[in-house]
Amino acid sequence: MPDDLLPLMLTGTIETLYMITLSSLMAFLLGFPLGIILVITAPNHIWPLPHLHNALGTVINATRSFPFIILIVVLLPLSRLIVGTTLGATAAVVPLAVGSAPFVARLIENSLKEVERGKIEAAIALGASPLEIVGKVLIPEALASLIRSMTLAVITITSFTATAGAIGAGGLGSLAIRYGYMRYRDDVMIATIVALILLVQGFQWGGNLLARSIDRRRHQFG
Repeated sequence: MPDDLLPLMLTGTIETLYMITLSSLMAFLLGFPLGIILVITAPNHIWPLPHLHNALGTVINATRSFPFIILIVVLLPLSRLIVGTTLGATAAVVPLAVGSAPFVARLIENSLKEVERGKIEAAIALGASPLEIVGKVLIPEALASLIRSMTLAVITITSFTATAGAIGAGGLGSLAIRYGYMRYRDDVMIATIVALILLVQGFQWGGNLLARSIDRRRHQFG
């Protein structure tokens, strides 16, 4: 093993985890309320606002249609405005979060739509407000599905961090390009691929474990 491989991999993995953690948190903070609004403003739901629902859906679809590498470039000025630079892991968090938020919103929307209509109607009959229905019916009932959706989002963001490496974001993606590809180092390329696979498998395993645990508790007390 070359002497520099382990330090390179350690630095790249730490930078990737840093980007994944911050961008996932920000994407969830942006995407979660958007997903809720998409659901409750739909026709025949608890707060029907067709114009808002259609406008928001159009904006989300338009944003999702951008190839991520192009979206990163488009959002570079925003990164410079917020963090003062367009290079490095911190700068990459901004386009990662903004680019992932519409995807998160659609995942949240799909999970919340799985809640049985009868439970929502029962809450309405009891006089629950839209906010109470969201907090006490929609989210608790869809919690396991929401966990699976968030797991998928984190895995997708992990792949986005690798793409962001092409524009100097750092992390394992940048390591694979700068050392593995440009310097013809197969050891670095293989190590980064293995590291990314392990990260994805770890996120998937953890998300599935948590979702199954929530499902079991629901069946026990439901």
